[in-house]
Amino acid sequence: MPNSEFNLQRVRNIGIIAHIDAGKTTVSERILFYTGKKHKIGEVHEGEATMDWMEQERERGITITAAATTAFWAMPEWLGGGKTWINIIDTPGHVDFTVEVERSLRVLDGGVVVFDGVAGVEPQSETVWHQADKYNVPRICFINKLDRTGADFYADLASIHERLTKKAYPIQLPIGTEDNFRGMVDLIEQKAILYKDDLGKEIDITDVPAEMVDKVAEYRGKLVEAVVEHDEALMNAYLEGTEPTVEQLKKTLRKAVVSSQLIPVLCGSALKNKGVQSLLDAVAAYLPSPLDLPPVTAHDYKNQETMVTREPNPTAPVAALAFKVATDPFVGRLIFVRVYSGTLKSGTYALNTTSGSKERISRILRMHANHREEIDEIQAGDIAAVVGLKDTVTADTLCDPDQPVVLEKIIFPEPVIAVAIEPRTKADQEKMAIALQKLGEEDPTFRVESNQETGQTLISGMGELHLEIIVDRMKREFNVEANVGKPQVAYKETIRAQAEAEGKYIKQTGGRGQYGHCYLTIEPLTQADKDKAEDKDLNFLFVDAVKGGRIPKEYIGPVEKGVKEAMDKGVLAGYPLLNIKVTVTDGSYHEVDSSELAFKMAGSMAFQDGVRKASPVLLEPVMRVAVVTPEDYMGDVIGDLNSKRGQILEMGNRGQTKLIDAFVPLGEMFGYATQLRSISQGRASYSMQFEKYDEVPHHVAQTMIEKSLAARAKGR
Repeated sequence: MPNSEFNLQRVRNIGIIAHIDAGKTTVSERILFYTGKKHKIGEVHEGEATMDWMEQERERGITITAAATTAFWAMPEWLGGGKTWINIIDTPGHVDFTVEVERSLRVLDGGVVVFDGVAGVEPQSETVWHQADKYNVPRICFINKLDRTGADFYADLASIHERLTKKAYPIQLPIGTEDNFRGMVDLIEQKAILYKDDLGKEIDITDVPAEMVDKVAEYRGKLVEAVVEHDEALMNAYLEGTEPTVEQLKKTLRKAVVSSQLIPVLCGSALKNKGVQSLLDAVAAYLPSPLDLPPVTAHDYKNQETMVTREPNPTAPVAALAFKVATDPFVGRLIFVRVYSGTLKSGTYALNTTSGSKERISRILRMHANHREEIDEIQAGDIAAVVGLKDTVTADTLCDPDQPVVLEKIIFPEPVIAVAIEPRTKADQEKMAIALQKLGEEDPTFRVESNQETGQTLISGMGELHLEIIVDRMKREFNVEANVGKPQVAYKETIRAQAEAEGKYIKQTGGRGQYGHCYLTIEPLTQADKDKAEDKDLNFLFVDAVKGGRIPKEYIGPVEKGVKEAMDKGVLAGYPLLNIKVTVTDGSYHEVDSSELAFKMAGSMAFQDGVRKASPVLLEPVMRVAVVTPEDYMGDVIGDLNSKRGQILEMGNRGQTKLIDAFVPLGEMFGYATQLRSISQGRASYSMQFEKYDEVPHHVAQTMIEKSLAARAKGR
């Protein structure tokens, strides 16, 4: 479809999101098959999925990077007919790659949330759901795998209502289940869709099966009541006994979905090719186009306090958000962008308002997983990949140099786990530095740092699998062989009390001396402080309360800089500090000897002294762990979690199995997969995600501090 045919009203930017193994990538593969993008269906379990194009994805049968592709589907007649232009992003389900979901949701207009027909709402389903809530993404639900043993559509629906939202209403009901799953009833049309073959090509549209008439009437009644509430005229007519027409129901449902008031639930089995065409129909019918959503808001580049809007109009000034960086073996560095307004043309320049540099748009590619098609321009509302941007990374804004704006940034979580890594040979050393830099550009939750004391290179990420994949990619994509140390937990330090401290840096040398002097109040950062700053992820707040010019304004910045540098290394065991508020209250200066360096040193000294007096404590990352186990092993699993300092939150049923929800320190979870397998004879499974930082118990903290200090003393 050439760009001249691009019609914004027909565009759907959607993401497919879910818990790991719910069948997202299989759903994506079927979508590509039915939209004519593929002539053969690729199976995840055979390592042939198009959207899983990295070798590691094919081997492991999981999605690691969010793959982007464009496909076309018929627009329903009641919306004008013709073609729908669907930009699809297939996102990972594993919690270690949650950043991929986060940045994809930031640029999407709608989401398809896939649920496992047996397991229902799983822990990562909740995480992605809340991420979608955060960005106010309208969505539809697809209950998949209804052909599996133990599948139960109604139990899944109940778990959605109980754990996610009461606003979800089925617009389809399954006909049969498990081996007998053969189709679904469309509640709006009141017709049965029956599949005659395994490719989903031969379909019969018939009357509702006699045994389902009562159930269909019950669920359709609930759906109609929920829909008419969103149109006053329709509501009044309904209350007077007039049933809305099919078209009225669909149009009002669309309005409610776009405003996130209702969430339609569909069903099927992507693996058995049932229900995917109906899902595509629902995407075209109910999910919003860029024109259906409010214009994006941005900060004015010259005055960050002023907010401006950018309309999804191809002739408006250009504003685009870079949401992903990928290294392509053939074309080099690819930046995926979502254009919110204007038109980005190849051969032109755009201003990166985050880095302040002008970037040349050398080529624009429309991506189909790892295949690409070159285009001349990308218009408002569209998603594509740009080649040639040197200084652009994830979450940067690209815009018209004459009308610059800064789009809302994406905030990424801090890494919770680190490993030491070293090249095996001298030849690997230089290649490793390049590889780590490129991988760091791609993934904002992956960090690389050099430990000055030990000379080690530390890489940090969101989990063991995350770092394992990074090391694997270094080997395959960059031919770097490396030795990897044991995982280390990213501990932090904080304070529990308030303290006053003085920092005085005086140095007399032959010529001009150095003089810096300040008083600091150091206290824990409260939630009220974070709320005032409108940044819930704030970890440090610096306040200038100096009166009467006791410290000149030009030296306040250096005091803050000294404090920030001192925060990188805590006083207990050298871990970075979190959640601290520092107020500079007083001080003095010398007309001749004072300098920025002296005040930076004074700030650093005062801060370290104040932290020692303010009841410093050690913090550790605590994970939310969900274990699904047969009842026979439940006692052993709970006993094992308790031995890991776990806190059991709740126990419930998950189909025929038991679900245990707990908080467990990350440091206790290394090797848990093997332990759990041995406890349960391989029948239990678990997932975990970062929840919070919590204080380490005193006796555990003492041991850790001693170990850390001993390691530093040895210089290891």
